Amino acid sequence: MKPIKTTSIRTLALASAAAFLAYGSAQAADLPLKAKAVEYVKVCSIYGAGFYYIPGTDTCIKLGGYLRADATLYGSSAYNAPAWASNAGQKNRVANNFIFRSRQDINIDTRTATEYGLVRTYFDATFNWTTGDAVAGGTLGVYYAFIQFAGFTFGKAVSQFDTPWTGYPGNNTSFLIGGYDDVTGINQISYTAEFGNGVSASVSLEDPSSYLQSGLYNTSNPGLTATQINNFYPAGIYGTNSYAGVEVPDIVGKIRVDQAWGLFQVSAAAHQVRASYYTPTLETSGHPGDTWGYAVQGALSLKNLPTGPGDSFNITATYSNGATRYVIGGVSPTSFAIFSNNSIPGTYQSMAFAGAADGVFNGLNNIVGSAIQKTTAWGVRGAFNHNWSPFWSSSLFGSYTAIDYNGTASAMICGAIGNPVGMACNPDFRIAQIGTVTRWTPVKNLTFSGEVMYTYLDQSHSGVVTWNAVGGTKPNAVTYELKDQGVWSGNLRVQRTF
Repeated sequence: MKPIKTTSIRTLALASAAAFLAYGSAQAADLPLKAKAVEYVKVCSIYGAGFYYIPGTDTCIKLGGYLRADATLYGSSAYNAPAWASNAGQKNRVANNFIFRSRQDINIDTRTATEYGLVRTYFDATFNWTTGDAVAGGTLGVYYAFIQFAGFTFGKAVSQFDTPWTGYPGNNTSFLIGGYDDVTGINQISYTAEFGNGVSASVSLEDPSSYLQSGLYNTSNPGLTATQINNFYPAGIYGTNSYAGVEVPDIVGKIRVDQAWGLFQVSAAAHQVRASYYTPTLETSGHPGDTWGYAVQGALSLKNLPTGPGDSFNITATYSNGATRYVIGGVSPTSFAIFSNNSIPGTYQSMAFAGAADGVFNGLNNIVGSAIQKTTAWGVRGAFNHNWSPFWSSSLFGSYTAIDYNGTASAMICGAIGNPVGMACNPDFRIAQIGTVTRWTPVKNLTFSGEVMYTYLDQSHSGVVTWNAVGGTKPNAVTYELKDQGVWSGNLRVQRTF
């Protein structure tokens, strides 16, 4: 084989290099002269973990939420609602004894530092599927949607009357009454002043239409027959609800002290009680004069108790006059009816029924109509929360609620019933609740919990009564024993928070 000359190898190498350079130059001609810089997402640590700068802006954003699966045992609705009304209260076969709910919660928190201070927006929405939902796609709930700027809050946020733990001093259930609860937020315009050392004060105008108007009953029930009037009472509804539209928002004030040892807070609210007309469909019938109700609340939270690290004790005490929703708040009903077995021979079953109202009036027109007679209510609600270990914790919670009708309001209600033979009529009532929940958190932000609660309805009606109709599946024109009732309910929950 003839050897290859060194000059030939050198020539070939130079030719290949030249061709490669020529090809590279052709490719480079197609590229831009300078590539744009990539904008990386930057951590925004000034507001805490989880915040990032929105690329190209000075606004920080945090995405969060949770996914929750719930099962309520022997309740009346999701989240451990007691069987204290409707089919569940009647204990009939139409009621769902097991109620499931799946929920995804999404929240968006944005914050921007400005020369006027922090600008914050917050949005929280839930997507739900619950046993008995009529809508094939489930339901959507908007919990919070507000803007905060220079101490002001505009939009749907936790009421300034409420506590940081809202209706959850230590419970899973959304139906521990005895205090204010607007965990899903309320429309408001509020201002909070910070005085330093954990001391703050707030004043707020808040929309009462959805959450803060209880019943305002006209016991004359114009246009209804005597039979129809009697049919209200077994459901705990004392007449035609005659609340007018909102003329003045609720006026709320709060003073709060936050310290390492816990929290102390005093809240107050003024609530307008305003009726529509004596005859609901006839404006010429006139109306009773407007009046004002009020509510006051004291709250105390103690942290880092001697019982263990992270233990706490939360309690509120609330009183209202003409503003019962500040004591029986949130999604809880304002009328109750529970049935059970009888103990008096000749009666069909026993029953307890009750209804909460801001006020009562009667009459057909301005000439014979009465003024609004306001009711009073008070409640105590609290919980002790204990950590057994980093993975296990328990809470013991309870509440006591009382609704009192003054003498005139009670006489209006009992007069409308007609004081049936054998029945001692008194619309006052009390509800006591006690329960416990235990939680297991095997890994961070994943919690399994089980809760049980007992609810006792102590009514003041007594004796026996034969109603024209009770409603639901109950038979007509049979005799019932009027008797206090208690019910158990339970909840199982799995929640992943992110």
